[in-house]
Amino acid sequence: MAFAGLWEDCRRPDEAITRTFTIVTTEASTDVVELYNRMPVILEPEDWPAWLGEAEANPWTLLQPARAGTLRTWPVSRDVNTPRNNRADLLEPLAATL
Repeated sequence: MAFAGLWEDCRRPDEAITRTFTIVTTEASTDVVELYNRMPVILEPEDWPAWLGEAEANPWTLLQPARAGTLRTWPVSRDVNTPRNNRADLLEPLAATL
């Protein structure tokens, strides 16, 4: 899976260069709209050359929600909200809905 992103090198007054990055977002797809109203733009492999400027195309046309069925969702433990928790079982679906 590849997200649409942008990067830029910024030269600071002391001449040091800072590389900045961003992930481009769009409205949520039907797969995730119940969770949140925005999501990263997910690029299909056939769209990568257009996004990277390697093919003659209008990259603006790629700024769309992912196709239905691209993503799956399931309830997980609230432990995922704490970065110090890093266990494989955090990916397991909860038996009961939240």
